[in-house]
Amino acid sequence: MTDLTGVELGLDTFGDVTRDASGQLLSDAQTIRNVVDQAVLADRVGLSFFGVGEHHRPEFAVSSPEIVLAAAAARTQSIHLGTAVTVLSSDDPVRVYERFATLDAVSNGRAEVILGRGSFIESFPLFGYDLRDYETLFEEKLDLFSRLLDEKPVTWQGTLRAPLESADVYPKTENGLRAWVGVGGTPESVVRAARHGYGLMLAIIGGPADRFRPFADLYRRSLTSFEKPALPIGVHSPGHVADTDQQAWEEAYEGFEAMNNTIGRERGWPPYSRMRFQRDVGPEGALYVGSPETVARKIADTVSTLGVQRFDMKFSTGTMSHERMMHSIELYGTRVAPLVRDMLS
Repeated sequence: MTDLTGVELGLDTFGDVTRDASGQLLSDAQTIRNVVDQAVLADRVGLSFFGVGEHHRPEFAVSSPEIVLAAAAARTQSIHLGTAVTVLSSDDPVRVYERFATLDAVSNGRAEVILGRGSFIESFPLFGYDLRDYETLFEEKLDLFSRLLDEKPVTWQGTLRAPLESADVYPKTENGLRAWVGVGGTPESVVRAARHGYGLMLAIIGGPADRFRPFADLYRRSLTSFEKPALPIGVHSPGHVADTDQQAWEEAYEGFEAMNNTIGRERGWPPYSRMRFQRDVGPEGALYVGSPETVARKIADTVSTLGVQRFDMKFSTGTMSHERMMHSIELYGTRVAPLVRDMLS
């Protein structure tokens, strides 16, 4: 039986470019400064983790999460700081390790990295990678990064990167670097995370949480078969907290609609609607939007159903104002988190 009373509650943001009180879009620079302020508040209200995503498109201001996280590290005390996610396929594993080892030093051991392939492909042509190598890029680079985590000289050879011969990489961390793999929901990705010895972060952005139970079970079985120690499972899902359900729905809808329709035009999705939104915020949906009591109950159900050790709410969606996000963070830390722990105990 998994002990769920010590579940970690965290927050994720993609640094969505938001609007000011007059309806004007903020600059990328101001959006980034606001993200740092959000991390500071998350630390102050006692949350466990603050994650910043990497993107290379106009809706999101953050393309270098480690720099933003380093700024947050200088203004926070306890919260762990990481990515949501780092697009390893279009980066160099050695540089990723070096940047996060540096972040770990300046944060006094609070750095984490969540590695993934990302849900967008802009970084591949931007950095000169061929999408036909999509699978191989991630598999090879994840293998190399796994070896770098041992913090010993590395000898490695792949097909898409120059080989390494007894290469030592610096700086070394004081206590190792906590690393996860973000998974959207394929069995192959789950098994790969277990084989390489990473924590599993399930990105649940559609449908009920219990749909992902087979993946959590597969991960645990795979760890056993690969003779790996028990490793954590986390969940990443979108959400927003306000004083009442109705207020939360009204505040969140515009941002969810705008973001879904923007991405949907690229991917052929139907237009977003109020009916779909209300289904998504209900028990069978993947949006954790509502009052503190509503959101806490849904998180507790998800944690219990999947037996996970961490839940990260992606609190920024679309152009929702910084002020509303700050209120959501405060409620999440001061009211949702205690309620979740009470429910799980």
